[in-house]
Amino acid sequence: MSYERGDVVVALDPFRDGSSGRPFLLIDYEKTPFHGEQYISLSLTTRTWYEERIPLDEADWEEGGAPRSSSIMPWSVNSIDSDLIESYQGRLRNDIVDEATAQLSEYVHW
Repeated sequence: MSYERGDVVVALDPFRDGSSGRPFLLIDYEKTPFHGEQYISLSLTTRTWYEERIPLDEADWEEGGAPRSSSIMPWSVNSIDSDLIESYQGRLRNDIVDEATAQLSEYVHW
């Protein structure tokens, strides 16, 4: 299955040994190298003490949703191999994805 920008998927976390998957927001698009094989993503979390997080509520989802209150961590960038994706969780609205990528851009812009 091919995924699109704005999709939230559950994938194995490359930084956790033997754990269950975690949700990732996919932020790349068709012109990204290796799109469909690898996806550039931002981690989602249920932790609330990160000031720079972007909280999500039900209205932010075009489809699907999160079982618990979640936030995007725009500084937590990952490259997820398609083989690590376990399931599709839903899709976020474009304006939320744009906000997250704009915040990421501020972190890496010189």
